[in-house]
Amino acid sequence: MYADRIKNLPPYLFAGIDKAKQEARARGVDVIDLSVGDPDLPTPDHIVQALKQAANDSSNHQYPSYEGKLAFRNAVADWYKKTFDIDLDPKNEVLTLIGSKEGIAHAPLAFINPGDVALVPDPAYPVYATATAFAGGEPAIMPLLRENGFLPDLDAIPADVARRAKIMFLNYPNNPIGATAGEKFFRELVDYARDHNIIIMHDNPYSEIYYDGNRSLSILEIDGAKDVAVEFHSLSKTYNMTGWRIGSVVGNADVVAGIGKVKSNIDSGTFGAVQDAGIVALSSPKEVVDEIRKVYQQRIEILYKALKDIGLELEKPRATLYLWAWVKGSSIDYAAKLLERTGIVATPGLGFGKYGEGYMRFSITRETKRVEEAARRLEKMKD
Repeated sequence: MYADRIKNLPPYLFAGIDKAKQEARARGVDVIDLSVGDPDLPTPDHIVQALKQAANDSSNHQYPSYEGKLAFRNAVADWYKKTFDIDLDPKNEVLTLIGSKEGIAHAPLAFINPGDVALVPDPAYPVYATATAFAGGEPAIMPLLRENGFLPDLDAIPADVARRAKIMFLNYPNNPIGATAGEKFFRELVDYARDHNIIIMHDNPYSEIYYDGNRSLSILEIDGAKDVAVEFHSLSKTYNMTGWRIGSVVGNADVVAGIGKVKSNIDSGTFGAVQDAGIVALSSPKEVVDEIRKVYQQRIEILYKALKDIGLELEKPRATLYLWAWVKGSSIDYAAKLLERTGIVATPGLGFGKYGEGYMRFSITRETKRVEEAARRLEKMKD
């Protein structure tokens, strides 16, 4: 009945986690869910009010433009200039997305023919490999290992794989690991992509969720990056707007146009009122994001200490909403034991790829008092 692309699709990671949570709650367990990176903090009120006002504008009740309102694309370009000092032409270097996941999922359709290769990190957000497979391509794994600072070893990519590769997905600050990439690596990456005629698709939704003043980079800050790269960004994590579904892809004009051509044949654009609210979000004073970041920093400190105290090996993340802890065994078994002993749900690293095995991802997207309670409960994991 089903197409092969569906039959061969592994179960989506969070569907299994949801089932485990439901079963535990049915048994009366007070579950603390640290598995999904969905901010618990509300969208700032000035953005909500902007949506309410924009929803009353009848011009937003008709089909939006496929590429997004020019005013929104201008706001994205202004935000990139303000945040990263990057100049973008909003008319042909910015495309509005229905959240960055949607854009990432559709992008391979524009560049991958059956049998082509996409270089995909592991562990990673599952959509990179899935989208490649849906386009008929072959995901080629780039392991992210502790000994390499969780950066891919570009020299280890086999020459025949590099010759067949059309695109490369990367994501820094990284989900699920929380690792960041510096200017030196990004320069090497741009050079590699140019030498091998590969399009870099950099997924950067966590750029503003950083700690201890360690500002995260955009790959487009690197000289020549626009020749080979695009970057996906989202308002989801920066402004607590995961449910609003709005983001952008920016950078190389030809690549942006290719993604836009696919989208124009699949969707009808982003609701105009959400774009208007997005303009307000992107124009927010820096203090709005500073306050959000302070809350997350407090939670990171609490959970990091608790995980270290029970003997897990991990580095304090410089960015993202996640702590990536080495449990030195089956991540599936550890997740089951964690839920049974503490009522805490966290994500087994194996769900992000085979190189995630042995790790657990803990999210901080719960009220601070619940993170504090989780820290207390983790004492039960001491052997």
